[in-house]
Amino acid sequence: MFAAIPFPDISPEIFSFTIFGATIALRWYAMAYIVGIAIGWQIIKLALNRPALWRNGAPMKVAQLEDLLTYIVVGVIGGGRLGYVFFYKPAEFLAAPLDIIKIWEGGLSFHGGFLGVVVAVYLFSRRHQVPLPDLADIIAVAATPAVLLVRIANFINAELWGRQTDLPWGVIFPGQAAQACATALEPCVRHPSQLYEAGLEGLLLGTILILLAFRFGALKKPWLLSGVFFMGYGIARFLVEFVRQPDAQFVSVGNELGLAFHVNGYGLTMGQTLTLPMILVGLTVVIVAARR
Repeated sequence: MFAAIPFPDISPEIFSFTIFGATIALRWYAMAYIVGIAIGWQIIKLALNRPALWRNGAPMKVAQLEDLLTYIVVGVIGGGRLGYVFFYKPAEFLAAPLDIIKIWEGGLSFHGGFLGVVVAVYLFSRRHQVPLPDLADIIAVAATPAVLLVRIANFINAELWGRQTDLPWGVIFPGQAAQACATALEPCVRHPSQLYEAGLEGLLLGTILILLAFRFGALKKPWLLSGVFFMGYGIARFLVEFVRQPDAQFVSVGNELGLAFHVNGYGLTMGQTLTLPMILVGLTVVIVAARR
């Protein structure tokens, strides 16, 4: 029997208005970053107000959080926008460079935003003389709410959907690309892989990190939480790749799964290949940090 969940028709824009001929819109993707950063700010503030959680007391003052927030916002927006430009639409922006600043029209890359935050945290640590391990660890905990909300925003935007499925919680995503596997009798039903990632990378990983930080003294072991974040995120992404729609350039006759490296039909997707170093680095960091 055919069973599937119709895609909820939610506009990618929360609201929009026109001023001086320019349309300004607030999108769910941008709101996910905003709310995620706000929740992360509260998590860091809560940790700083508990000196006993740290090895040598809180590594910075609560008053410095405003500066840290500024660094992170600039890193997220700047890195996210540049990542979107270079990873997804370089030719379009080379033809119209001024469009790069039009962030109100949408277009932020999660990976670019992540790299932007890494750079921002390093610069903040150097300028304010805050120990980088302590700063990296608490930000690893605080980043998970944003990961959760951004993945939900991906679902609302009907992007990054998964492979075809006959499971009852499969979703009928709109759009020609999503419906490429549809038949005359039934629509194409796909895994809501964005929600899988939200649950694994955001909710589950975030819960583990918060418990380690606030219940089990993990903030007293430099780099431990950072290692758990890298390892946990990598494992979650590796697992979701089994049901995520593969990159089109890797799909071919005899390789419908889109495996980037394979032998006799067994192998890894490009996403899984790229997460392996992340998992190994995270595991190594966890082992070294736990032994200190």
